[in-house]
Amino acid sequence: MPADAHAALYAAMARELRRVRERVETLAEALVGDAYFVETYLEQLQAFDMIVQSTDEHAAVLDRLAQGMDVDAAIAPVRLGCVHERLHTAVAQG
Repeated sequence: MPADAHAALYAAMARELRRVRERVETLAEALVGDAYFVETYLEQLQAFDMIVQSTDEHAAVLDRLAQGMDVDAAIAPVRLGCVHERLHTAVAQG
């Protein structure tokens, strides 16, 4: 696959991840509107935030790859430690 095709694929994947993030955010907003649900499932609701943040980080990495950054440079700005570590480990393992 030519480099341009990779860039197009990375950009498309980033857009898809952002669509997933938007859907998760919409679902979380609907659930947070229910006080009983929030009281009962607060810990589970916090998982939505982690999913949103993680999805955003992955989309940003794909955007940087689409712009031609090398893998290490694309991963370096990832703010979530757990995501940064997993991506770095995956690259190191080849």
